[in-house]
Amino acid sequence: MKLLVKGIGQLVTVSEGTRFLAGKDMSNIKVRDGCLAVAVDNEGKIAMVGSQKEVTEMYNEKTFSNIIDAGGQAVIPGFVDGHTHPVWAGDRVHEFAMKLAGASYMEVHAAGGGIHFTVDRTREASEQELLDLLVPRLQRMLRAGTTTVECKSGYGLDAVNEVKMLRVLERAKKLVPIEISSTFCGGHAVPKGSNAEAATKDVIENQLAAVLKEAAAGNLNVENIDVFCEKGVFEIEDSRKMLKAGKAAGLRINFHGDELHPLGGAEMGAELKAEAISHLEEISPAGMQGMADAGSVAVILPTTAYILRLKHPPVRDMINCGVIVALGTDFNPNAYCLSMTTVMHLACVNLKMSLSEAMAAATINAAHSLGRSATHGSIEEGKVADLIVLNEKKWEHVVYQFGQQDVIKHVVKNGNIVV
Repeated sequence: MKLLVKGIGQLVTVSEGTRFLAGKDMSNIKVRDGCLAVAVDNEGKIAMVGSQKEVTEMYNEKTFSNIIDAGGQAVIPGFVDGHTHPVWAGDRVHEFAMKLAGASYMEVHAAGGGIHFTVDRTREASEQELLDLLVPRLQRMLRAGTTTVECKSGYGLDAVNEVKMLRVLERAKKLVPIEISSTFCGGHAVPKGSNAEAATKDVIENQLAAVLKEAAAGNLNVENIDVFCEKGVFEIEDSRKMLKAGKAAGLRINFHGDELHPLGGAEMGAELKAEAISHLEEISPAGMQGMADAGSVAVILPTTAYILRLKHPPVRDMINCGVIVALGTDFNPNAYCLSMTTVMHLACVNLKMSLSEAMAAATINAAHSLGRSATHGSIEEGKVADLIVLNEKKWEHVVYQFGQQDVIKHVVKNGNIVV
């Protein structure tokens, strides 16, 4: 046996036998109190969850390679970050003052900043330079309790550089013990000197084709396709074409929608049975109902509305409508946040989510957005042993202690103690 976590005073299993929590169920996460333990087998799977007496009667402590004594503190699932852009060169700290002075996202974009600023520097950087920048970012995510993370390309905007970014993610998978779900996001912006129609054609005929060729050769493992469906970028029909092409190639649809303008991205995504749609600050009631009916996960990004001073996404309405709600950091040069605990705090304070809803959104529901909720996102027998041991007896401290990383004592990934 690989690992025994004993002396657990409070165990947040989140859910039992369900792939996601929606509506009122998000407020009823599973929490157990007592003297508890979790046993992990040599494959990194949870073999048993129960009282310490039951677990140690079933498995002698001498059979475990490693033992963590939680000392009566709380244990929760590892976080799943549902939306990040971590591969890039050239920070945008200089744009922060512009935003504070009132410049909108699209005004910064029009002034040569935003995505295009990062694209230029990411294209200039070598694969090794990008990897050297990415690895410490992933390590910081891991230290903050994230054990699984969705990672996008999208700062290449041509076949060569999009593939370069995805190769960097493949290399990082071997260097950092964090699980990565890779997303092709060639439709992140219209390249300089092009237009949406030409860029859409390039994404489908050149970029996606190059990604699929590399995947077929065993060089890439790409799971999702993403598009920035937005007014003045890729509007509904162009977005639909790219997403359908990705879906036809076997990729899961997981895209940006209804962030700055109410285009009807949620409705379009629901029609395509998108696995996940992110942002949704401008989602319509019809879009909410469509997502609820389709089972599409809303990946909410509190940092974006916070830093851009946008109106907050109507999360309470989404939950009441039955939409599956998840959370992500949206880590990128515009929103430099690597911590899911910070995101959970913002979700509770600004978006009026409850503590239990935020926990469900950061674990089982985020795992569901990535097609992993059968194996990740909760502490259940047979699932991957991704755990966080806290320095507090009550799990709520992980949200309550705003930005305090010291609340986390240990992080366990696949049964291995990585922090």
